[in-house]
Amino acid sequence: MKYLVLIYGQDWTPEQAAAGFRDLLVVQEELARSGELVSSAALDLPSGGKVVQVREGVQVVTDGPFGESKEQLAGYFMVDVADDDRAQQVAGLVSAVVGDRVELRGTVISG
Repeated sequence: MKYLVLIYGQDWTPEQAAAGFRDLLVVQEELARSGELVSSAALDLPSGGKVVQVREGVQVVTDGPFGESKEQLAGYFMVDVADDDRAQQVAGLVSAVVGDRVELRGTVISG
């Protein structure tokens, strides 16, 4: 089963961010070795994003971020694991590294 572990951004200092990134690379390597990693990525800052939508047949693009929220999506791990218990273990590893909660969601349709 495929799951997405969503990591939300925090107000980290540059030093904290660098340490967190290094620790997440360790998790990434472990999941790659086990064959469970489908993909992972850190995302650009919300200020670098764009909102794209079609209104009355016309595509409209505006600079992001979309929501006024303290928590913005910062990155993810897509894993393909045996069951929900293992997915929760992986999410726990990521949560321990980032020092905060992460969101775990199963996929409905995936290739």
